[in-house]
Amino acid sequence: MFESFMVALNAVAPFMILLGIGFLAVRTRIADRAFMNRLNALNFKLFFPFLMFNNIYSAKPENLPSATLMIAGPLSVILLVLVLLIAVPRIVKENSRRGVIIQAIFRSNFIIYGIPLTASIFGTEQSSVCGIMVMIMVSLFNIAAVIVLEIFREGGKVRLKPLLLGLLKNPLLQGCAIGLLFFALRIRLPAFIASPVSSLATLATTLAMIVLGANLIFEEIQKNRKPIAAVLLIRLILLPLVTIPLGWLIGLRGVELFLILMIFGTPVATASYPMAQNMGGDGQLAGQLVFTSTVASLGTIFLFIYIMSRLGLLA
Repeated sequence: MFESFMVALNAVAPFMILLGIGFLAVRTRIADRAFMNRLNALNFKLFFPFLMFNNIYSAKPENLPSATLMIAGPLSVILLVLVLLIAVPRIVKENSRRGVIIQAIFRSNFIIYGIPLTASIFGTEQSSVCGIMVMIMVSLFNIAAVIVLEIFREGGKVRLKPLLLGLLKNPLLQGCAIGLLFFALRIRLPAFIASPVSSLATLATTLAMIVLGANLIFEEIQKNRKPIAAVLLIRLILLPLVTIPLGWLIGLRGVELFLILMIFGTPVATASYPMAQNMGGDGQLAGQLVFTSTVASLGTIFLFIYIMSRLGLLA
């Protein structure tokens, strides 16, 4: 039990420290929010594409997950997005919030949590299967997020030309596309290029969390408590409660069933904050959802890992 708690703590604590650094940087006037917003735009346009590229480029094709998982994971997310596109506009009135809430529910931090948590529980050898799923899911999450945010930036209407232009111009999708090209053609970068690419990829998440901490306004979290509570309930509790049993019913076991938890039970994706802020969404709400879900996930991930372990689902 203590070991499971420490796995979850080790996954969440680094994010909390980075949030604290950003929060203190503004409060001590080392930087101001205007600077942090410019840094956020730079991160979105420059560093995050390297993260998207590197996650796909680094996947190992010899460690394929089962066809069941490779089909069930993306298909479940697509169905979830379609349901949310119908349901959320009936409840949420502001377009700037609709896209942010939909993105927060379907787009998890599987990219950041998946490999380290899987390695902690199953060992490095078995966790390598997570790399291919990261490649698949990061591509899908980014495409779906751009579509959703573009739809609501256009007033809730699906206009094909702006949507396609938004997809083509989105820096994260450009990083994904180049990564997929290198992966498919098995192009390998020389060490003197691969090393800075990896460093820039690491910098993206670090900067995103620092900027998020800098822009946190706790009074605004209180004002947004209802949408935040609803998203956290769905994102961290209801989705894993539904998808894990369904994964078991279709034959997923051990590490592959655990990856369902990682896809549907980890916090809101860090990248959703800079993307929302740079694509006309409610950036403040998006940041609050990343922050609160990251904190809350310390308890929920631990509980799910503990329950799955006790039920023998991780064997």
